[in-house]
Amino acid sequence: MNFRPLRPIGLIPLLVASLVGLVAVPFDAIAAERAIEREVVVPATLDQAWAAWTTREGITSFFSPGAEIDARVGGAFHIFMDPSAAPGERGADDMRYMALQPMKMISFDWNAPPSLPEARAQRTFVIVRFEPVGDKQTRVTLHHTGWGTGGQWDQTYAYFDKAWPRVLDNLRKRFESGPMDWAPWLAQLKAYKDKAAAEAAASAPGK
Repeated sequence: MNFRPLRPIGLIPLLVASLVGLVAVPFDAIAAERAIEREVVVPATLDQAWAAWTTREGITSFFSPGAEIDARVGGAFHIFMDPSAAPGERGADDMRYMALQPMKMISFDWNAPPSLPEARAQRTFVIVRFEPVGDKQTRVTLHHTGWGTGGQWDQTYAYFDKAWPRVLDNLRKRFESGPMDWAPWLAQLKAYKDKAAAEAAASAPGK
């Protein structure tokens, strides 16, 4: 007697359904991943736009009053919004370039401002892409991702959702009207610190 193996008819749909379910999970996760997406077209050549993000002179012309820049994989991308503050409190103090594709893309890690220490202890990721759209025009696209949820993560996301458009607007202005004048910003920081120091002294024991 010849025996023919039974066909696992009921098993096949089950396996297919399981595989579909496994495939669907990553796509759902991708769909749920939040990111900040911003872009600007600047009146600059591709070389000029690239230099603005990969040299100290470029960074201080639009992004921050102080910086340490070493444009290589693992190199410094230190952005000092308050250059006179203590190390670790100056801004994005210890960030690094993660990847560079000349004249096309850079990526770097990023952190929260000092006012959000819980999130600041973590890192997010920023990708900046460059695309020429004319002889003297370049589209700069920024993608910021790697966010957690809840607590200071949500506050940090809200902070940069407002901050990155200002940074890109400063980039555009840099090429329209010249490098950023940081004197008013630094004077404002000094006035804030002087006031805080005076208030601390006034409330000290024995006063």
